[in-house]
Amino acid sequence: MDVNRRNMIILFFTLVVIMLGFGLAIPILPFYVDSFGASGGALGLLMSLYAIMQFIFAPLWGSLSDRFGRKPILMIGVLGNAISQVLFGLSTQLWMLFVARALSGVLSSATLPTAMAYIGDSTSEEDRGGGMGTIGAAMGVGMVIGPGLGGWLGQGSLSLPFFIAAGLSMVALLLVLLILPESLPPEQRTEQAGGMRGPQIGEMWRALFSPIGVLLVLAFLLSFGLTNFESIFGLYALERFNYGPERVGMILMAIGTVSAIVQGGLMGPLTRRFGEVALIRAALLGSAVGFVLMLLATDFVTVLLTSCFYIISNALLRPGISALISRRTTTGQGIAMGLNNSFMSLGRITGPLWAGFVFDVNMAYPYLSGAAINLLAFFLSLSWLTQEVPAAERAGLSAPAEGSD
Repeated sequence: MDVNRRNMIILFFTLVVIMLGFGLAIPILPFYVDSFGASGGALGLLMSLYAIMQFIFAPLWGSLSDRFGRKPILMIGVLGNAISQVLFGLSTQLWMLFVARALSGVLSSATLPTAMAYIGDSTSEEDRGGGMGTIGAAMGVGMVIGPGLGGWLGQGSLSLPFFIAAGLSMVALLLVLLILPESLPPEQRTEQAGGMRGPQIGEMWRALFSPIGVLLVLAFLLSFGLTNFESIFGLYALERFNYGPERVGMILMAIGTVSAIVQGGLMGPLTRRFGEVALIRAALLGSAVGFVLMLLATDFVTVLLTSCFYIISNALLRPGISALISRRTTTGQGIAMGLNNSFMSLGRITGPLWAGFVFDVNMAYPYLSGAAINLLAFFLSLSWLTQEVPAAERAGLSAPAEGSD
């Protein structure tokens, strides 16, 4: 087997395992929280805690991998994921869940930026897009399989899925340790401490007043609205329909599959037909309607259908917004995508906190506030988001001016 292909398979498996661990926790945590006598506020904080740790530590791990090499940092991330999964499985009190969740966010956040850097080190510019696509595919596989597997395994024991995830993490750790070579030679590493970077709050603030500022606000609102659904869905399904982990996991796996199909198969043709701006506006309006429809569901079939309707609309938003940010940025692509991820991370931090708080007031409020957020973003897009002139049209408009000089 080709060495690069072997290395990509190891990275793919490692990221699938990491995202599997994240995905299987989603249908399980609401039932863990409920078994400890807590409610929406605790669940929201628990979901938000992972995003907070990722927001703080992911850029730090990326910097450390520049200084010490990719392989040791990747191993720290995989080992940290295994340890945190074991702690989840052993938790007998609510505070133990918070410790495990925080540790998971701190340590497992080392894997994604390090894996992306590894691919940057070891692929040519022509092959880099395919390598990054492999990372996206691994994350998608883990997030689609994780909730279904977690729900199925968790119906008998809430702790069993976490122990299985820990075992898979140890397999990935052995593969990285024994087979995966280092991709960053010592002479190319950054030794100075000044090379370390944490969250760039100043850059994020300045970016709000740049040409992509409105798009970054939409990225935040998109993430905020989505987490109003996914962070509290398990608890909502338990309290309203008395669903167990298996049914919650089935629904989350179904909508994950639908999301992957929409993004992989429909996004390109729809964008070419209607353009990103029109698609973003339609998706925002559809997401707002989807939140309301989910409140009207009365049985498993209608819960599944309305959830899928919402996720079809939402699945069109992230690639559309990311594509516009990439096209309209006046800075480097890496900086623009980093800012996009940072604003989405803020949404993943604040969304669950808000959803958990208002769920304890009324279980419908996370969905109603999600609808309101998407409706606000829709009107914002009508006022501030302009349709970009196609390249061919711009060329036609500029031709007379060029000929008159």
